[in-house]
Amino acid sequence: MSQPPPSPHFRPVALHHASRLINHGPTVLVSAAHDGRRNIMAAAWSMPVEFTPPRIAVVIDKSTWTRELITASGGFGLIVPGAALMDLTYAVGSESGRDHDKFVHYGIEAGAGPELGMPVLEHGCAAWLECRWIQETRSETAYDTFFGEVVAAAADARIFDNGHWNFTPDNAELHTLHHLGAGKFVVAGNQVQARALTPIVR
Repeated sequence: MSQPPPSPHFRPVALHHASRLINHGPTVLVSAAHDGRRNIMAAAWSMPVEFTPPRIAVVIDKSTWTRELITASGGFGLIVPGAALMDLTYAVGSESGRDHDKFVHYGIEAGAGPELGMPVLEHGCAAWLECRWIQETRSETAYDTFFGEVVAAAADARIFDNGHWNFTPDNAELHTLHHLGAGKFVVAGNQVQARALTPIVR
């Protein structure tokens, strides 16, 4: 399978900044691959849980094909799609990839993460994280929450640079998605800057 050319706008993200890629709660795409098979799905619930080493949690139903691939391979990708990929995000989150390759079905071009070789997307996306699965035997049998340690991360420098997001009208296609249910999304934007308050002296 040929690899697409990397986006010229993507830059590596220092691991101590990796948690900032998802701490504002965007909808993410979860990718996994094992033994020549791969899948990609959408997940609305993910969050950072540790800074050093950077660790994340993501909710993946126990019955999904993606979960089977993760447990078999020991890794997964967490991709932050931009607003331009809203329809694709909804599509891959609405069907199983057990019987067909969603990458082929939807013409998704994926590269390979630098550490684990997990599928990662750059074109139309704001960022990605490659994660090593952290086995939590007791919680995995009872809950759908999965944990991973971030081993590599990268982001489009037009919207995330020097450890910070910067949402502007010029990068609107990369603004992150936030799922409300039933295929409805809110697109991040309207960035405002807080002002320092002057303490009241009594």
